[in-house]
This record gives sequence, C-alpha cells and structure tokens, in this order.
Amino acid sequence: MRKELYKALCERLKSIGEIKHIDLWNRNVEFIEQDTLWERPAVFIEICPITWEPMSGGKQQRGSGLVKLHIVTDWKGSAADGSPYQEESLAVFDYSQKIQSVIDGLTGEKFHALHLAETYTNHDHEEIVESIEVYKMRCVRTI
Repeated sequence: MRKELYKALCERLKSIGEIKHIDLWNRNVEFIEQDTLWERPAVFIEICPITWEPMSGGKQQRGSGLVKLHIVTDWKGSAADGSPYQEESLAVFDYSQKIQSVIDGLTGEKFHALHLAETYTNHDHEEIVESIEVYKMRCVRTI
C-alpha cells in the first residue's frame, strides 16, 4: 500500500513542472549540510502512522492515516510589508495550492481519497522555508 501511495504521489507531483526533487522524508531539512545536495523546490513525502482495523472475514484490514508533504524552497528575503522581496518571498505558498490541485482526492487501488487536513510552515531554517501539507487518507490491505 505504501509503495503504491508513494509512486502515485510522485507521479502527480511530477506533473507540476517546477518541482525539481521528490523523495521520501528522512528529516532532510535538519541535516541539509550532511545530506546529498538536492535542488529546490523539493517535496519530501512522509507517510505517517496508519491505524489498522480488521474487516469482516479476517483477511483484509481497513486503515486511516496521514501523509505529510514537506515542500522545501529557498528563502527569498524579507516578506515584511513594504519589502521589495515580499512577492517573491511569499511565492512559496503558491506551491501548496498547486500541489493541492493535483493531490486532493487522489485514489489508488489500496488507498482512497487524500484530502488536505492541515497546513503549517516551519521557519526554523536560515536559508530555506519548509511548508508542510498534511493529507488524511483511508486505505485497505490484504493479509
């Protein structure tokens, strides 16, 4: 199920031609100096814990969980009111909208209907901005 989900997300994210790197999340922004260099904007896919329940018959399970998309861009300067860099700096949020337009409702054979549940921005990095889009999903698997 996770492999199918990851590949489907990659396929949709590639349709946004501006995204230069897609990978599994591995705390990439925390170790940016130690990691292999990757171009930005980048999207890292974090598959969060999935809660599973047995379905009738005992051979299948139904699950629900979250997927976090970490959108990493370069910091373009101050977004302060009146800053000459404001528009360029705030453009980071446009990626969230573009991604939602291709991800929301995504369904596969073993996962169903990803829907945006939460959005937040991590400003704890000097030269990059990390926007995180959290999607809810339902899924099934056969034992």
